[in-house]
Amino acid sequence: MTSPGRCERAVSDPIGLVTELVAAVEPRLTPEQIRAVAAAVAGGRAKSRRLASALADRPAVLAGGRSPAPRAVGDLLIALREAGARSVSAPCCARCGKQLRTFQRRGQNWYCAPCEQRAEPCAACGKVRPVSSRDRAGQPRCAKCPEADGRDPVTVIHGIITGLDPHASLDVVAAAVRRTAPRPSYQQKLAWTLEDRPGLLTGEGHLAPLRAIPRLVEALHAAGVAGIIRPACPGCHRVVRIDKPLDGRRVCRTCIAHARIEQCARCGARREPVTRDDQGRALCANCFITDPVNLETCTGCGRRRRVERRTQDGPLCSRCQELPLLTCSICGQSAPCGISRATGRPWCPACQRRVAACSACGRLAPIAAGTLAGPLCAGCIPLPPWAGCPVCSDPGHPSPGQCTRCMINRRLDELMGPPGRPLPPGLAALRRDIATAEHPVTAMRWLTKPSIAPVLSGLAAGRIPLTHQALDELGASQPLAHLRQALVAVGALPARDEEMVRLEAFLGGLLASQHDTERRQLLHRYLTWHLVRRLRSRNNGRPATRQQSLLIRRLARGAVAFLDWLDARDLTLDSCQQADLDRWLADEQAVYREEAGRLVRWARASKLTTGHLAAARWNGPAQLIDHQHRWDTARRLLHDGTLKPEDRLAGLLVLLYAQGATAISQMTTGQIQAGDDGVRLHLGRVPIHLPEPVATLARTVLANRKGHATIGARQPSAWLFPGGQPGRPISTARLTRRLNDLGIRPGQDRSTALFQLAAEIPAAILARTLAISTDAAVTWQRHAAGDWITYAADVSRRPGITREDH
Repeated sequence: MTSPGRCERAVSDPIGLVTELVAAVEPRLTPEQIRAVAAAVAGGRAKSRRLASALADRPAVLAGGRSPAPRAVGDLLIALREAGARSVSAPCCARCGKQLRTFQRRGQNWYCAPCEQRAEPCAACGKVRPVSSRDRAGQPRCAKCPEADGRDPVTVIHGIITGLDPHASLDVVAAAVRRTAPRPSYQQKLAWTLEDRPGLLTGEGHLAPLRAIPRLVEALHAAGVAGIIRPACPGCHRVVRIDKPLDGRRVCRTCIAHARIEQCARCGARREPVTRDDQGRALCANCFITDPVNLETCTGCGRRRRVERRTQDGPLCSRCQELPLLTCSICGQSAPCGISRATGRPWCPACQRRVAACSACGRLAPIAAGTLAGPLCAGCIPLPPWAGCPVCSDPGHPSPGQCTRCMINRRLDELMGPPGRPLPPGLAALRRDIATAEHPVTAMRWLTKPSIAPVLSGLAAGRIPLTHQALDELGASQPLAHLRQALVAVGALPARDEEMVRLEAFLGGLLASQHDTERRQLLHRYLTWHLVRRLRSRNNGRPATRQQSLLIRRLARGAVAFLDWLDARDLTLDSCQQADLDRWLADEQAVYREEAGRLVRWARASKLTTGHLAAARWNGPAQLIDHQHRWDTARRLLHDGTLKPEDRLAGLLVLLYAQGATAISQMTTGQIQAGDDGVRLHLGRVPIHLPEPVATLARTVLANRKGHATIGARQPSAWLFPGGQPGRPISTARLTRRLNDLGIRPGQDRSTALFQLAAEIPAAILARTLAISTDAAVTWQRHAAGDWITYAADVSRRPGITREDH
């Protein structure tokens, strides 16, 4: 039984425990040699802990070499024997006991190659023998009875492909087959499969029984062979790499991740697990990375942090760079050293953490200079040898070498040429904006991103045209999206509706994945000419929001899922009857029911089907209307000065004026008018006079608003809540997270506010004031039990109202 001390060491110092256990058995190797072998075999932290735990549970495996044991133990035994160990046994076959140099594994047991082979009745001779191969029907064959097929598999595959493209070259096909299936036996299986099911090359690759078939399709498509159709993932309908088996089909990595989603045992989030704890419960990537047992002491700063990368000198965290090997100016030891900002001389991490009595003032303080015999604190060291940046002589630069702004200029010279080099006007404005950024450290980090530097260099040299289309061809990434917005902000590129462009690209890929022509035309008519056209009409020139794009994407997936369901039952929209729609609603495997209902109702209106799926009618708020929570949160936002003013104002717009997160994020400064007579807020056609202290809060936000964009941001911004990208407002998702941190749920709290306002204000006034439709205002008023009669009675009871006024 493993002792508690060894259990703790298996977690905190697994390589040390392995070294100790091996050294107790093997006298020929030094502890340093054993540690090096163990570190090479164990690899990562999780594997090293499994290795240490297995040896701590069964140390006899070192001398006996007998399984059951994890594979890492067998690899360690082989590596120790190769390093010169003799007391340590080699792995032994679990059946015949033979010592092995390599082994096959079945479960936790090790076998030699002859013993590992399973014996089955041969399909040809009927004798029970080890399986050497399998025939075309998948039946086992022994070594004496292989299935004879004298044809060259590459020639067979080439003959199948020439039926699709008569001009396909044999050399191209042969290269693709050998790259995806190197072994001749596997090439034979590939040829047999394609002979039986040639449709796997024309869009049915997701049904391939062999993993090599989707890869072969990709290789042939990349080589330009006509007639080859890349298969779409049956889960998400994207045309991407699919080689992961799931329920008899091959899907993409994303769908596999979604299928493996479990609830994390530590944080409760539903994600794909990356590991499991001692009890077999799932752990997500965030919890695994931040687990205290996975933290290690950084050789750069000496703190226990997440390991960002490993060097020969030890692990480094994300904040520390790989340090050069120098002689420490304090202790005199040769070690990886950083450069002290106070003295400009090297000092090692150990001296950076050392605390001692200063030899000058006697205070117990961290050592900043001096020697071990005569340490000096930061207040007693002489002035640094530099007076400022050697390039611009900036006296405020508190470290050796060039200041960050001079480093930015040097980097810009490397990427875009010297300052006198002619550049397009927009690109020259971007260069000035980067060089004069308010936060030079942020600008320098942005310039060093691997996805930004080559693009800037290509734009300056003319290799990349300064157009939206050229940037689209570079792929999608957050740094490139920021660069695009910066180019738009400085006038180098025209503004465009980015959300609509991404939506059209998504719909284009979805339509391209549909191989049936009639189905593709139906979806194009529904998605492009109905949903997207209606969105453009409703926006009337305004850019699409993220929520609008997500809704159409969801409706598109629902339409494809419903059509897949119909195809599986040999039905179409035209032949689909009401009974079929009822079966769809009752089917437990049916997804996107509400979204599919939109397609059916559109098809019925277009006379494409006779069936009908009724829309779900809204019957008022589904969650509890908590007025007390609403007013308690509003009072805290009104009077808590420790919160950010912009967060307080956004929260009050939700709680008091029933505004959604999307509407708040799109608000401009023109919607707030501050004058001597007060502050007026324009949400609809009728302005709202803001009372105190909301008015003061609005004035503060209006005067001090500032986004997080460093490059390309124009001041002052037209947005009331600027975002992280230049010229863009805060995203709805980011604003929602900030409101959630304040205890506000925008959807539920907006419903609470609307419910109370509808009970007190007539529907027409509510619609004109809050910029909602009259129908929505009437519906809210009906559910809130408010009407015009109660409002008129309330007005008649106000003081100063006479009969003549009525």
